[in-house]
Amino acid sequence: MNFNATLLIQTASFILLGLFTMKFIWPPLIRAIEERQKKIADGLAAADKGEKALGEAKTAVDAIIKEARAQATKIVDQAGKRSNEMIEEAKASAVAEGQRLLGDAKTEVKMESNRARESLRKEVAALAVSGASKLLGREIDAKSHADLLDKLALDVERG
Repeated sequence: MNFNATLLIQTASFILLGLFTMKFIWPPLIRAIEERQKKIADGLAAADKGEKALGEAKTAVDAIIKEARAQATKIVDQAGKRSNEMIEEAKASAVAEGQRLLGDAKTEVKMESNRARESLRKEVAALAVSGASKLLGREIDAKSHADLLDKLALDVERG
């Protein structure tokens, strides 16, 4: 065969192959490439949205943690104040109870002191009557001389 005819047939085959490729092969390839590019773009957009959502979630979590810490601090402060109040109330109650017990003890001491004085007064009176009867040599009636004995007891108590 002739070189020109071969070249002409090869050129025609190449052109037909090019037209066939452009008509039937390139459109599905281009469509597949475009779909792939769209999927990649959607994936990147979703990743950006996810990253943005993650940042917002981190910000929200930080705000919640900060609020929780503030509330915990507030609760601890309130607990401290309440414990101090309870301690002060207990101290005041203990002081009041101590004062009451001290007052009761003082009253009891006074009552016992008065009882002891009264007992002593009676004993002194009895001793005085006994001593006077021995000195005088006769019996002294304690009932008839009660005023004298009371005055004597008061003098002993004062002096």
